[in-house]
Amino acid sequence: MSPRDYATLGATAIADGVRRGDFTARDVTECALSRIEALDARYNAFTTVTAARALSASAAIDALRARGGVLPPLAGVPFAAKNLFDIEGVTTLAGAKIEALRAPAAVDATLVARLATAGCVLVGALNMEEYAYGFVTENAHYGAVRNPHDVSRVAGGSSGGSGAALAAGLVPLTLGTDTNGSIRVPAALCGVFGLKPTYGRLSRSGVFPLAASFDHAGPLARSAADLSAAYDAMQGPDASDIACAQRDSQPVSATLADGIGGLRIAVADGYFHDHASDDARATLRNAADALGATRTVTLAEIGRVRAAGYLITASEAGELHLSNLRARANDFDPASRDRLLAATMVPAAWYLTAQRFRAWFREQVREVLQSVDVILAPATPVAATPIGATAFELNGHEYPPRTHLGMLTYPFSFLGLPVVAVPVARRGKLPLGIQVIAAPWREDHALRVARALEQRGVARSEVAAGAMR
Repeated sequence: MSPRDYATLGATAIADGVRRGDFTARDVTECALSRIEALDARYNAFTTVTAARALSASAAIDALRARGGVLPPLAGVPFAAKNLFDIEGVTTLAGAKIEALRAPAAVDATLVARLATAGCVLVGALNMEEYAYGFVTENAHYGAVRNPHDVSRVAGGSSGGSGAALAAGLVPLTLGTDTNGSIRVPAALCGVFGLKPTYGRLSRSGVFPLAASFDHAGPLARSAADLSAAYDAMQGPDASDIACAQRDSQPVSATLADGIGGLRIAVADGYFHDHASDDARATLRNAADALGATRTVTLAEIGRVRAAGYLITASEAGELHLSNLRARANDFDPASRDRLLAATMVPAAWYLTAQRFRAWFREQVREVLQSVDVILAPATPVAATPIGATAFELNGHEYPPRTHLGMLTYPFSFLGLPVVAVPVARRGKLPLGIQVIAAPWREDHALRVARALEQRGVARSEVAAGAMR
């Protein structure tokens, strides 16, 4: 296997090849490390490469196969985790200068450990927005992550490195986090798949928080099957995360073959139409037409939902960082520092009002989800913006990218609904994607729709042309 051949292989294809003996886990790991060394200076997706750990883990997999042992389901699959996740022996930077002097993590975060148990091989930690607070990953301390489809543009955020590493063919699987869109925005802008699970479905233990009542963790991949396989490997309750639900977990990979028969699919209109570019609307129409989705639904008060979500997120994040804002304000990225400082002054009454509004909105959406199983919406208002841009134009208005590339993802984080970001075949140079939203605990519905869109030739994730060397 050559590094170029490896670039386009997915996670399940790699695991199948290692299991059959087509190549060894060490072959795959060396290809991954070779591509990272050769290409990552162009994309700046990685902050740490864990080569020694990766080579040791792959050697153990090959030894297990040589003695006739049963290989785990994702044996030999390289992956990387956003540097918000604890990795044993690595300092958890959280994209911040302030955290650089922290002691290395003593143990892996739960999801990192679960993927390792499933046979995945960790090759490093990924660049991100400082403290996961933004949608562009133009990090003042560790540099901007560059979109592999056009290196002059952002990769999205806050899990920018997680999206870029996939789009560049450096790894077939990554971990990200999503508070208000931080998996879905980079997935859409980099042209890959991403899953924000139901709030409480996957453990956040060992993940640096931003806003505890909104924080999620989940996988990104280049196919619905790979996304599902990673999700299956990470499911299960975790007593060390108070939000991680104590409920039965059901593997979803096998359900992908069921198609979408019986699923009631609708398209979100109103706010989601008005705050999308012509290209984003066309992307959504392509997906809806392929699925035969003609029904539309309007979710009430989405503008207020976004405002309330922003207020709650800011309040929780400001409180979390208050001591460092007092003692080390100059060590923050100014773009996040100023927002966090403002957040510390939000009146408690506003926060409580926003939480009451959240409960009201939950009831409105619960009623909608009694009549439909899946809702489709654009993932981002526009395609990736230029690095350094201070605004993008949308329907006659200008918006700052750092805070507004996630204007369409906020509403579904507000209720912790499961959402799959799906890359839709491009009309132009840059990727765009849609969100597939399902009822709580029905990740299987969203993943089935994502797979159906792949099978119908509408969803496709490709390694960027510039990375194919």
